[in-house]
Amino acid sequence: MAEKARLTLVGAGPGDPELITLKGVKALKAADVVLYDALVHPDMLEHAQGAELIFVGKRAGKYSVTQKEINELIVEHALKGDGQHIVRLKGGDPFVFARGLEEIAYAEQYGITGSVVIGISSIMLPGYYGIPLTSRGINQSFTAVTATTAEGGLSEEVVNAAKNSPSTVFFMGSRKLDLIVAEYQKAGRGDLPVAVISNGSLETGSYFKGTVDTIVGLFNEKQPEPPILLIFGHGAAHAHAVQSYKE
Repeated sequence: MAEKARLTLVGAGPGDPELITLKGVKALKAADVVLYDALVHPDMLEHAQGAELIFVGKRAGKYSVTQKEINELIVEHALKGDGQHIVRLKGGDPFVFARGLEEIAYAEQYGITGSVVIGISSIMLPGYYGIPLTSRGINQSFTAVTATTAEGGLSEEVVNAAKNSPSTVFFMGSRKLDLIVAEYQKAGRGDLPVAVISNGSLETGSYFKGTVDTIVGLFNEKQPEPPILLIFGHGAAHAHAVQSYKE
């Protein structure tokens, strides 16, 4: 009896190659084909020795593999032979501001068994820089928002966050920073602390901080490298360099 093809979505974490889970490493070692994103650290691919490696990353301003093409590549390679194991290696977590649901649902239409290895989401990155998303006496909740819609416009959730959220983590917000700031200023929150994180948990990671009223000027001055995460909230005032654990 032929073995069924299978797809495993693996969260690669927020950059640092050591932040992938043990289960994620096991999945890579057992892969026949790995389709990986632009934000996946190349050292991670060393766990997939013997597997075919296919880059399917999306890069701003350059040709990107479309989601339709990625879905079709998954199915094409999964059905090449008996028991093919396809690993879709995705930055962060496959189900947090990612298209894990679309990929696994598409594959299952073709009889491909789907499974998931969750990853450390970039939502956790503020902790690398001493920024508490929740902290007693500062704030008791936070919001995570993708600032840009599928059509490229400003998300309506930005307006809601500017008015109501004590602390917000913005993904895909650097190109909309001036619009985000305008919404916070309309809401009378010009003094709210803001932190900008560049390159996440990589060794080249960095940060700077200001307020709603000053952050655009600082951003233009410092020109941080993507990927970029924005944190609006009182916790951002505590941003500082925190030593990453190393052996």
